Amino acid sequence: MSNATPTPDSTEPPAGPEAPDFDAMARDIAEVPAVEVIVTVAVNLMSAAAVKLGLTEEGEEHKDLDEARKLVHALAGLLDASTTEVSSFHAAPLRDGLKSLQLAFREASLVPDEPGQGPGEKYTGPVYG
Repeated sequence: MSNATPTPDSTEPPAGPEAPDFDAMARDIAEVPAVEVIVTVAVNLMSAAAVKLGLTEEGEEHKDLDEARKLVHALAGLLDASTTEVSSFHAAPLRDGLKSLQLAFREASLVPDEPGQGPGEKYTGPVYG
């Protein structure tokens, strides 16, 4: 007879008070307009990219240009794909933020990308200061 404690199946959600209420989450997300979801995701990508570019108070501690490149590229793709879905009221500040991140990436790079080859420039075209 073994005294081994059975391990929980990793495919099952956690049970008990710490378990997320997926039904409530689904109801909540159903009430959120698509534009709000897109803008929220874009802002999260922008924030993460700023951290990885070393633009926060901690600066160099979290700087990782490889990770920043991926985040800026994903942000540019999201903004490009949602151009017709998001009003200019929402899109203009997001595009400005994207351009600022692209310029910050160019400045932070030891060997800057050729114009048009930087993160997200596939979607935005070359970014110049």
